[in-house]
Amino acid sequence: MEHVDHILVVDDDREIRELVGNYLKKNGLRVSLAADGRQMRTFLEGNAVDLIVLDIMMPGDDGLKLCRELRVSRHKATPVLMLTARNEETDRIVGLEMGADDYLTKPFSARELLARINAVLRRTRMLPPNLQISESSRLIGFGQWRLDTSARHLLDAADTVIALSGAEYRLLRVFLDHPQRVLSREQLLNLTQGREADVFDRSIDLLVSRLRQRLLDDAREPAYIKTVRSEGYVFSLPVQLIEPGL
Repeated sequence: MEHVDHILVVDDDREIRELVGNYLKKNGLRVSLAADGRQMRTFLEGNAVDLIVLDIMMPGDDGLKLCRELRVSRHKATPVLMLTARNEETDRIVGLEMGADDYLTKPFSARELLARINAVLRRTRMLPPNLQISESSRLIGFGQWRLDTSARHLLDAADTVIALSGAEYRLLRVFLDHPQRVLSREQLLNLTQGREADVFDRSIDLLVSRLRQRLLDDAREPAYIKTVRSEGYVFSLPVQLIEPGL
């Protein structure tokens, strides 16, 4: 039987909730609705979903808190698309840092929301052809680090676990999939979030800064992620797949 993607829409606005739900259903998706964090938690206790559409501005536990909670739960790998009524860069960045996979600013068209949902689902299921990772080989090595692509965290030379947010993991994975190749900010934004950058969008620069901190990479003389003036960034070290037990 063909799989039908299951979307959970969490929004305290009943009209938006139902309009979004009806539109997604008409376009072949299975949809469930929740009005707040409590209903979301209750639903997820007994159900699996493929993606969560999560409003930021809700009474009680807001979307940022709920997203952060999801990222340390058994649903940590479930993609999250955040909705925000405020078109401020800070809200977008904080949402991505909490682990959101993408965001959409209200008011939005249902058609664009559907396109964003499909893009996020494609990205989360797509393995790059140059680094196909099998079940028996989940580690990518570079410098003194290894990335565990199953647990989605870093391991240093002493096997200390370094946690990554969802946005940090995706950005690092893109760099490791395209080592020693200059990638523009537009390319990085498209590959990590499936959308185009606007002239004021600094989310990639901020994520690069956070990722450098995770890698203990000196921003003044970086060894891993180097800035290429007027072009973008390049991951300067070679990478390798590591077999289990090595």
